[in-house]
Amino acid sequence: MAGDNTLCDIGFIGLGVMGKNLTLNLADNGYKIACFDLDKEKIEGIVKQDELERGDKPPRVIPCQSYTELLNHLKAPHLIILSVPAGAPVDHVCQLLIDAGIKPDDIVIDTGNSLWTDSVEREQLYKGKFIFFSTAVSGGEVGARFGPSLMPSGDPYAWTRIEPVLKAISAKVDPKTGKPLESFEPGKPIKEGDPCATYIGPVGAGHYVKMVHNGIEYADMQLICEVYQIMRDSLHMSPKEIAATFKEWNQGKLNSYLIEISAEVLEQNDAKTGKPLVDLILDQAGQKGTGLWTAVSALQVGSPAQTITQAVFARSISSLKDERIEASKILKGPACIPVPEEEKQAAITRLHDALYCSKICAYAQGFQLMALASKEQGWSLDFAEIAKIWRAGCIIRAVFLQSITNAYENNDSLANLLLDPFFAEQIATFQQNWRQAIADATMSGIPCAAMSSALNYYDSYRTETLPANLLQGQRDFFGAHTYERTDEARGKKFHTEWSQPGRPEIKIKK
Repeated sequence: MAGDNTLCDIGFIGLGVMGKNLTLNLADNGYKIACFDLDKEKIEGIVKQDELERGDKPPRVIPCQSYTELLNHLKAPHLIILSVPAGAPVDHVCQLLIDAGIKPDDIVIDTGNSLWTDSVEREQLYKGKFIFFSTAVSGGEVGARFGPSLMPSGDPYAWTRIEPVLKAISAKVDPKTGKPLESFEPGKPIKEGDPCATYIGPVGAGHYVKMVHNGIEYADMQLICEVYQIMRDSLHMSPKEIAATFKEWNQGKLNSYLIEISAEVLEQNDAKTGKPLVDLILDQAGQKGTGLWTAVSALQVGSPAQTITQAVFARSISSLKDERIEASKILKGPACIPVPEEEKQAAITRLHDALYCSKICAYAQGFQLMALASKEQGWSLDFAEIAKIWRAGCIIRAVFLQSITNAYENNDSLANLLLDPFFAEQIATFQQNWRQAIADATMSGIPCAAMSSALNYYDSYRTETLPANLLQGQRDFFGAHTYERTDEARGKKFHTEWSQPGRPEIKIKK
């Protein structure tokens, strides 16, 4: 066993892309790390990287060859972070830690992309053996290295021990402007500003919030892609022209990481051919499941997250590449309506406003889903805090999130983001361009399903009387499902003995 003066602060298991960068982030913030991975080359790689970055300072990362050795290198009670694939690998590692002698007051933090219900089950499964805690991580490789957005949840006592660590390594934000404070130089982490890490709630809540974050991410990306396609097909803009437009948009209301990287992707030329790289990338999108999980959860709790769900469907239909090639030869659509050069800038402005309004609705759907889930699970999610920690470090980071933070700080019982005075005024101002942009694309046969679903969400939410009255009549007709009446107290059920011409009247026994 290592002597007391050499004991490490934290154990880290799993040194893949995310694990390696989180470990180096911890080291930059003054923590000494004992690390382990089944792949010895990964252990050697991080030790070499630590040597390169720390210079003549003492080692910050201590390699271990077994779980027992890792535990022996740690200060008690032990704090161990896992960065392993979600699912069975998490439980496999947890069992090996039990076999190695982990204690009941030790804490194991799962930072993988776990399904939130798995975290809930694991807390119960490992109770009495160690404290299982979960922390969702967003920001990718760069975020993990220099400051991610962190969504921790679990035992409140464990959080008191974990809080200083997670807040130290998280991304930081200027509290006044809401803009990220960034440094990408090893060994010089940002210390000032608001940390993008906050306690979300009971175990599972953090991974649920991360799941919804990813659902919003799906929607945001798809909305940008639809605008891109309209610019290509209707406005006949080149990738570099679209990149220039996105860069301009990134200086205003649409300032965000996703707009920024979209511009960079569109600017990139292929090294082999010299052509725009985007034109050589197969239009068949992949997905890792978190968007699907969000869509499924929305259906389960009855939350109308149609823009998020539509973004998942968009990836699904993109995967039917061979079928779409054949369909393009058979199925006919309208001729694309050309936009005169003198009207091009006005069309671009309409697309800007359409993207902005659609984005508002996508976020509104995400927060509405979290509110319904929070009520169902007995959580007390703080939406102002959630918006705050998404302002930097994560994939959907955007200046736009400062306005969401303000909305929930001004009204912590806000039922829907659309009802906030600022956002209500924004859509009232820009909705005509939103509608016209969608109409123009539809008349030219250019798909814009996510933008259209966002507009339909807005119009449905603002409509006092929807045709669900007829739907309830239909359900009562064929299934005796009953209905409520507008002239009677809510909750009171009624049934009509319906009949059809030419069919004997059916009497339904009550």
